[in-house]
Parts: sequence; C-alpha cells; structure tokens
Amino acid sequence: MNTFEKIDSEVIHFTQKIGAPFARIAIFVVYFWFGILKLFGESPANDLVKTLLAETLPFITFEQFILILGVYEMLIGIVFLFPRLERVAILLLVPHLFVTTMPLILLPAIAWQSWFIPTLEGQYIIKNLLVVAVALGLAAHLNPVKPKIVMTK
Repeated sequence: MNTFEKIDSEVIHFTQKIGAPFARIAIFVVYFWFGILKLFGESPANDLVKTLLAETLPFITFEQFILILGVYEMLIGIVFLFPRLERVAILLLVPHLFVTTMPLILLPAIAWQSWFIPTLEGQYIIKNLLVVAVALGLAAHLNPVKPKIVMTK
C-alpha cells in the first residue's frame, strides 16, 4: 500500500468513526440553538413564522405557536443526540421540514426575488435540504427493526 492509499484509508476510517456522532451533534446544535432563540423572541425567522402562521393557522396566536415551535425544535435537537432514537428524531423532523418549507410555496414574495433566485429567507429554507441529507445519512446506517416472535399456545 503506497502512502496516498494509506492516508486515504486512515481518513476514510476516521470519518466513518466520527461521521454519525458529528451529524447528531450538528443537528442538535442547529435545532436547539434556533429553537431557544424562538423562546427568547430573538429568532431572525420570527417575522417569517408570523406571516406563515397568519396564512395557515390564524386561530393560533403567534406567542403560542412560537413557544410550541421553539420547544419542538429543541426537542428534535435533543432526540438526535441519542443514537438509538434516530427513528423518533426523524419522525419529529418530517413535519417540521414540511412546515418550514411551506413559505417557498405559500409566501413567494418573501421566499423568492425572481424565478429560481431565493431571498435570504428562501436560502434559509432551502438549506434544509442539508438537514434532510444528514438525517438520511443517519437513517441509512440503521438496522431494520426485527419483528418480535410471539409464542401462542
């Protein structure tokens, strides 16, 4: 094995070892941080959330919704930290990603400058594709659930 092959092999082994834990920590940091900002009323996304809320769920106050959303985001982040809870974390992630993608369609004036040119808010939403990719990467390493054998008489 030449030097390049050895280094390549070591780098690959190292990334295989730290990839999943790093992915979990990255999702935790982003979701917990963004969630806690919502709880303290400091999220730059609050205006976007308020506008989307008025379009989709006008019967819920912004104060109620932002509290629920902030806690939900923090919960997603926390659950991703636990290796055996990936399925739960991904189940929590799916509705969040669905809701946070809605402005691309429901609020085009906020999400798009023109055709295929997103605003800063649109870019903020589109970056969620990276979250999806990381979650899929974690899911790809899960073992299938084995059915429990039930004994009957």
